[in-house]
Amino acid sequence: MDFMNVWTIAQKELRDALRNRWFVLFTVAFAGLALALSALSQPNGSQLRLASYSRTAASLINLVLLFVPLISLTLGTSGLASDRETGALAYLLAQPVNHTEVLLGKYFGTAIALLASLTLGFGVAGVALMFQNQASDPFSYMLTVLFACLLALALLSVGFLIAVVVRKTSTAVTGGLFAWLMLVFVGDLGLMGATIVTQMPIQTVFWIATINPLQMFKMSAILNIQANLEVLGPVGMYATEQFGLSLLPMMIAGLVLWIIVPLGLALVIFSNRSPLTLKRRPV
Repeated sequence: MDFMNVWTIAQKELRDALRNRWFVLFTVAFAGLALALSALSQPNGSQLRLASYSRTAASLINLVLLFVPLISLTLGTSGLASDRETGALAYLLAQPVNHTEVLLGKYFGTAIALLASLTLGFGVAGVALMFQNQASDPFSYMLTVLFACLLALALLSVGFLIAVVVRKTSTAVTGGLFAWLMLVFVGDLGLMGATIVTQMPIQTVFWIATINPLQMFKMSAILNIQANLEVLGPVGMYATEQFGLSLLPMMIAGLVLWIIVPLGLALVIFSNRSPLTLKRRPV
């Protein structure tokens, strides 16, 4: 594998992402919402002040859980599938590059753009806090940014896997939106409902929850702000008592696995595809 080919393709994907109007809109919206969440009203309501780093990080957790999976899955599914439909992918593979270089180049280019967007959003709020002398706990804030980046890369890998398996752009994007709904809503509310109906043991609920990368991020972010998961109820208390200090490394390792495994599967499937099957089908 030639890493220069990977980097060249990554640069092209980065330029395409930066020209994407939806991506620019997401970046501006995320930065604006992050800044808005860092501003809290004074008790008298007459002026605004900025919260501490830890409090801002806590406010951003739900924002990350809603927006980051959506944009990651959308970018992951649309780019590769769109190039396959237009014939650009077959043209690219006709050059002196292999399947692995193409997929990794596209992934790294999209990942750089996505991480830059998240860093900008968090950075705007962080700089504002710093200038307002509210930088009481910047380390926990930076760790929250790191966890959000890991979640973004994990869902981007899932998006690429969907795009490799599904051929049409519309179907791939629909699959990404369905995965987002499953992870954000069904994975949370559905688990709560199933727990109430089936009376599942606490340990079973915990292990099922940890399958979801969004829940891994939530647990990591909460543990970063406070030393336990009591806010998550009996499941959080069980996790804290059973695993203690090893719980946070477990969650981080789980997010890393969610980055590696779907991307690895996408590489295997994509590498075994014939270039002829990647050409645009006649209408």
